[in-house]
Amino acid sequence: MPFLFKSLLTEAGIEPAGVALLRHRPAGTVDPFAVWRSDREAFEDYQSVQDRGRRGHFKKPIWAAFAAAPGGKTLFLGMYRAALFGPVAEGAKDPFQGHLLDPEQYDRYDCVPMQELASYGGRLFIEWGASPRAWVQRGDSEKIVTELYEQYREPQFPGYLELVTPLSSVPAMPSAWAEFLRNGRGVYLLTCPKTKEQYVGKADGADGFWGRWMTYAATGDGGNVRLRNRERSDYQVSILEVAGSAATADDILKMEARWKTKLQTREMGLNGN
Repeated sequence: MPFLFKSLLTEAGIEPAGVALLRHRPAGTVDPFAVWRSDREAFEDYQSVQDRGRRGHFKKPIWAAFAAAPGGKTLFLGMYRAALFGPVAEGAKDPFQGHLLDPEQYDRYDCVPMQELASYGGRLFIEWGASPRAWVQRGDSEKIVTELYEQYREPQFPGYLELVTPLSSVPAMPSAWAEFLRNGRGVYLLTCPKTKEQYVGKADGADGFWGRWMTYAATGDGGNVRLRNRERSDYQVSILEVAGSAATADDILKMEARWKTKLQTREMGLNGN
């Protein structure tokens, strides 16, 4: 019989019906999992601000926070007592994107970390279900515990061709992932979440995919003319083809040209040549 997350809640003396499950996922330029890894206080500040239109989802007095970890798995972060504090203050800004928050649209919650189940934070995974867009769900729902590590450990690198992630998550990737990407060269794909346009690029420098993507993360356009002359976006990044260790820069250039032709990114995308 599968072990359910609600059973853990019950064992900890928490009534599952009084819990809201929140699964944070990348949005805009924010990757909640990366924020949680690097700055817990910033994550809690991010979580405490919610759109007023969703107020009905947050009536439960206790929140169980989860995040979409690299590879799409749902990782438990911790429990919070949550109470509506009121509208965000006049002049308050989004902690990551910097734009002003409208007090008529956004609420701030008083979220206090709980000790219950704190030891499971960062090491317990659940099966969220087939509707990842339904990011707030009931605590008494049938959420199966799929993995439990003895201690927190960084997610395993999924493989070059399996990696699909927002560009904003690249700087905060686990060090082991960064090393894999430094050692890989080849052809990558950027997809704009706003316009659905694609850009094919190549990574043939000393730091491979990592070095090239970090340039995008820093500048927003990587020096590409068509990307520079448009609104900045948090592109989805993935790898189309990995070059062999003996491949020359000219070999990778030819690989890149083939993918541009296949995906027609010169005619219908963001490639200018």
